[in-house]
Amino acid sequence: MYEAVSTRRSVRAFLDKPVPHETVVRMLEAARMAPSGCNFQPWEATVLRGEPLKALQDVLLASPQDDPMEYDFSAPGAVEKYQQRLSAVGASMYGAMEIARGDSEERSDFSQRNLTSFGAPVLLLAHFPKMMKEPQWSDVGMWLQTIMLLARDEGLDTCPQEWMGMYGRTIKTHLGLSDDTLLFCGLAIGWRDADHPVNNFERERVPLDEQVTFLG
Repeated sequence: MYEAVSTRRSVRAFLDKPVPHETVVRMLEAARMAPSGCNFQPWEATVLRGEPLKALQDVLLASPQDDPMEYDFSAPGAVEKYQQRLSAVGASMYGAMEIARGDSEERSDFSQRNLTSFGAPVLLLAHFPKMMKEPQWSDVGMWLQTIMLLARDEGLDTCPQEWMGMYGRTIKTHLGLSDDTLLFCGLAIGWRDADHPVNNFERERVPLDEQVTFLG
């Protein structure tokens, strides 16, 4: 498990290689045992591959982002220390791909690859009823992390995509989901392109003593 945690990363370049359906089912079966406060098990998902995935991607590529978005995942960027962390990972990622800070066109083109989940053959779309509150959102996060670690155990990689939340209404309409549902994020699943620079830059993490206080 330590290896799964240390080798998990948001992979943004996948190989053109299918993922067996039974592998995805096995991971999701196991992930049902993720922690859940009050046993509400709020997580729900739609998993796409093949033609259904391509059909959704075609719709997203032709659609504008939600205005307004149904939830804001970038609000912490208004605080300097969190903005610095965002800027650091952006500098490392674009630097690895040799995309200059001022090259807005190349950066935009790369961001748009979110809409095709960076070439991943499987996309899990996580959603849940809007009546769920913050504690249940955290349960969904633990469920997604469980899937991501199980994927590493299978030799697979993932990329959690809050980006999909910016197209929540479009995705819900396409999938036939009720507007009482919140489209939370996507989770790209596939085989890592180990040679692509975007999958090899060093990721910074805050030192433990800046986040945890030990007493006793």
